[in-house]
Amino acid sequence: MEIFAHADTWVALLTLTFLEIILGIDNVIFISISANKLPENQVRKATILGLALAMITRILLLFSVSYLIALKDPFWSANLSWFKTAITGQSIILFFGGIFLLYKSTKEIRQKVENTNQEEVLKSPKIISFKSVIIQIILIDIVFSFDSILTAVGMTNGVEGALTIMVIAVIVSILIMMIFAQPINNFVNRNPTIQMLALSFLILIGFMLIAESAHLSNTIIFNKTVGIIPKGYLYFAIAFSLGVEMLNLRIRKKK
Repeated sequence: MEIFAHADTWVALLTLTFLEIILGIDNVIFISISANKLPENQVRKATILGLALAMITRILLLFSVSYLIALKDPFWSANLSWFKTAITGQSIILFFGGIFLLYKSTKEIRQKVENTNQEEVLKSPKIISFKSVIIQIILIDIVFSFDSILTAVGMTNGVEGALTIMVIAVIVSILIMMIFAQPINNFVNRNPTIQMLALSFLILIGFMLIAESAHLSNTIIFNKTVGIIPKGYLYFAIAFSLGVEMLNLRIRKKK
């Protein structure tokens, strides 16, 4: 194809693929936590299926880009003396996605804190239904995919063959995540402190989604506009916390 004869295309493709992998790590963590409630012989199947559904969801959303952009238009507004907002389709998706993350992460943390036996902490209580786990994964795939696709559209705006680049980047990034999903899954579940840190990250991301939802709705509370949380700050905080925990794990292993 002619578009791949240009250096800009390859730069955009590599950058977007890397970005999709970074944005997809939290998705992999959530899928791993949900899948590990199943019997051991079904965990890998649920993980691969969850990532495959994430890839399908993102590709479908890519072909609905014009509709996603139209979701910026407000369909309901409120204007009170201390509160103003204009609700959009994008803000609704991000808000309920954030609420869902907060609920699931808080519930998981409570279950793990209440279990004093280390064996019980390492293994989450089993969910009987494979279907219920897949439904949870589909719901969170939609949230993470929505945010990821909007970022991808912004990055490739004005680039020739943008849709092709985005589809290739999504497919490549999901395939890479499928390869490394099992090692990440095993590592997270061998270390209870990493599990707790991962769940804390998901709570942080949940708050970020809610704040972003309020920002997209142009929400004003007591004459203060709700700003957006820069993703760079968020991922730096996550990387720093993870680095500190890696040092703690190394020290514990030596002892």
